[in-house]
Amino acid sequence: MALSASTTLPYSVAQVTETFTEEAFLRHTSELVGGNLESATVDGSVDGAFTLTVVRKIPTTRLPDLAKKMLGETLTVTQTEQWQAPETDGSRTANVAVKVAGAPVDVKAVQKLVADGTSTRVDLTGDVSSSIPFLGGKIAAAAEPMLGKALKLQASEAEGWISGRTK
Repeated sequence: MALSASTTLPYSVAQVTETFTEEAFLRHTSELVGGNLESATVDGSVDGAFTLTVVRKIPTTRLPDLAKKMLGETLTVTQTEQWQAPETDGSRTANVAVKVAGAPVDVKAVQKLVADGTSTRVDLTGDVSSSIPFLGGKIAAAAEPMLGKALKLQASEAEGWISGRTK
């Protein structure tokens, strides 16, 4: 199932990158959806190429009943982002992989932070797949809009987060 979402933030790529990788911000967005941030690790300097690994526990309350019965009350989600060094205009690209413990859902995506004057366009494209025979397509189709909503939530919260710091 194809994943595609885009939004624009009125801040520089550097400010957006810093926010998207800050543990306090990651904890905040996790808690907004009723989850918990288990860990956030940055390997390398965010000024260059680096890897961000985020582990969250999130509730299954928004999943269909069948999925909740199979998966339990919470999911452990590990998101790994391999960020490239900034381009000459400051734009960034990250290869994103999401694994859900105990669930046959796989997400592979590319997130781009594109410098656009004093703003940053956040583009996410990728694929959501599930390896369950016969049901995999339905599971992936259910996961795709939730991931799009997660990007929108991340972006809207990042805008407020950065705005609160620049005042």
